[in-house]
Amino acid sequence: MTRADALDLHHRAVVADAHNDLLCAVASRPSEQWSDFFRAQWLPQLQAGGVDLQILPVFIDEVYRPEGALRRTLRMIEAAHRVVEGNADTVGLCLDGDDIDRVIAEGRIALVLALEGMPGIADDVELLETVHRLGVRVGSVAHFGRSAFADGSGEDAAGSRLTRTGIRALAEMERIGMVFDISHLGAGGVDHVLELATRPVMATHSSVRALFDHHRNLTDAQIAGVARGGGVVCVNFFAPYLHPSEYTIDTLIDHFERVVSVAGIEHVGMGPDFVREVLDDTTAPCCVQTTIEGVPADRYLPGLEGPTGLPLVTEALLRRGWPEADILAVLGGNVQRFLRSELGGTRTAHG
Repeated sequence: MTRADALDLHHRAVVADAHNDLLCAVASRPSEQWSDFFRAQWLPQLQAGGVDLQILPVFIDEVYRPEGALRRTLRMIEAAHRVVEGNADTVGLCLDGDDIDRVIAEGRIALVLALEGMPGIADDVELLETVHRLGVRVGSVAHFGRSAFADGSGEDAAGSRLTRTGIRALAEMERIGMVFDISHLGAGGVDHVLELATRPVMATHSSVRALFDHHRNLTDAQIAGVARGGGVVCVNFFAPYLHPSEYTIDTLIDHFERVVSVAGIEHVGMGPDFVREVLDDTTAPCCVQTTIEGVPADRYLPGLEGPTGLPLVTEALLRRGWPEADILAVLGGNVQRFLRSELGGTRTAHG
């Protein structure tokens, strides 16, 4: 196996990234710059990394919560629409599985909007249908802390499950066809969702607690529960969630292999959570962010600080002796199939 062989396989694959916060950087600029900034700064990285399918989370920074959360949510959703309108030759905002398949087949990048933590919704569950009308197709209900729906993983000591509002939100998301994302949800909340869910769920960016006992990671039982329901676990690349000190690509592949051993090859994907550039771009020089929930914010896997490095994952999987079919599944085939199934195929892409 040569590097050329790995690169050829990578660019033959459908590559799906289930979590990239690039919209935070886009929306932080004046609206007239949104489209051009994406084209100049992010599109080349996605293309170099071979990304065909990108889930775009709408994450609301603490400074906007609670009063400005809904306004910021709408601003970021509008930014995504304008990015697509200004770059329709290279990307398409997808509302269902048929859209995803078509946009990828056309050689463009399929974009899927997600809400992360939903502070803009708070306890107004009916607004889930509103944002669904605006194109949102994936959603999580907590981040590190406490929300109207549930506790995030940083509150695991509380031992809490979904609130009554969270139970309503899960039911509403299932009704309207919005994928429920368990990443960042507290351990009790994840278990509660797996008990109640009648449709498959997704972990857009979560790694393995059995390999590193961090609250952002999932237990083997939780991973197995996602798989039993027909869902997919997308492995997080953020180095401090993978190992206390060994920040290597081989450590990342260990997490992939553990999820495969627990869930089966068809339930595994990639959720890189590339945060270096977004943090650098959106944090004022006076207030450099050095930690995230107690872990270093400046530690990254070598070469995997951003989307351009994604072919290194294919190369590492080949070195481990993975069959080509399994690599294609994990790089993006599984996520594409999952979204095709869960989002249906009755609408038309925007762009």
